[in-house]
Amino acid sequence: MREKLLETEKKALAELKEIQDQASLERFRISYLGKKGVLTTIMKGLGRLDPAQRPVIGKLANEIKQRLTAHYEEALEKMKAGSAGEAASFDVTLPGREPVYGHLHPITQTIREVCHIFEKMGFRVVKGPNVELDYYNFEALNIPKDHPARDMQDTFYISENVVLRTHTSPMQVRVMEAQKPPVSVIAPGKVYRRDSDVSHTPMFHQVEGLLVDRDVTFGQLKGTLTAFVREMFGKGTALRFRPSFFPFTEPSAEVDIGCVICGGKGCRTCGQTGWIEILGSGMVDPEVYGFVDYDPEVYSGFAFGMGMERIAMLKYGIDDIQLFFKNDMRFLRQF
Repeated sequence: MREKLLETEKKALAELKEIQDQASLERFRISYLGKKGVLTTIMKGLGRLDPAQRPVIGKLANEIKQRLTAHYEEALEKMKAGSAGEAASFDVTLPGREPVYGHLHPITQTIREVCHIFEKMGFRVVKGPNVELDYYNFEALNIPKDHPARDMQDTFYISENVVLRTHTSPMQVRVMEAQKPPVSVIAPGKVYRRDSDVSHTPMFHQVEGLLVDRDVTFGQLKGTLTAFVREMFGKGTALRFRPSFFPFTEPSAEVDIGCVICGGKGCRTCGQTGWIEILGSGMVDPEVYGFVDYDPEVYSGFAFGMGMERIAMLKYGIDDIQLFFKNDMRFLRQF
């Protein structure tokens, strides 16, 4: 009987250590300390013992019951204290907290708006890799190795023939390789150049456009870009086409709009000229068609490209491109 009581106590204490909630603790009390519990059942068997052993075993049984009762009450108090602490830390009378909803970054909003405008004109959105082969980034766009035009697009080299793309123009070549005319696509995405000042960052975003078909003219290019500018910035936006040079277009033109920061009076953003260049454009150079097996005697086309940060700066009247990348919520919440 003595060994049975001691073994019961040992087992009960082991179970008590594993209990984590009041419901389990109450089941423990009933199982060991209740009227029909283990200890009560054992003590009912005292009558079958030798009269000389009854006082000794009875005393031991009571001591064990007292010890288990003390351990049970201590565990119960700890659980009640813990529950009270949890309740005190949560005030059900407080008003609910409204969840904070995020929204699209202004650059993402600008890219989507630009793409939407051109999609309405029939252009299809295509996307490509940020890490690009030198062939697609330069050579197939009529910019061979050691050509001076590469200096304008100095970039980051992964290896001799693998670069972080300097524009999304490689997608023009990739699309023309994959399909025959007619082609009308726009290619948004991140690009990389070694520039960093108030109007340039080493990583920025571009949207490039390409249209190739029979009898495409420079007049259609001018009409397409004029329609885009007027829808993006308003019907009264001043606009001019300025002759320029790009290795993969001929003839080529820069497109400028009146500076929306200073209203054309001159500021640091427009270099005191009153005009801001927003994109480059031109008719696709026939040399490019040789890389994609298009017949330049049959097909013609135009291409254009614009930086999204610059478009967003003009759209929202922002005078520092670095604000887009500082993660300042006071700035971002305005959009």
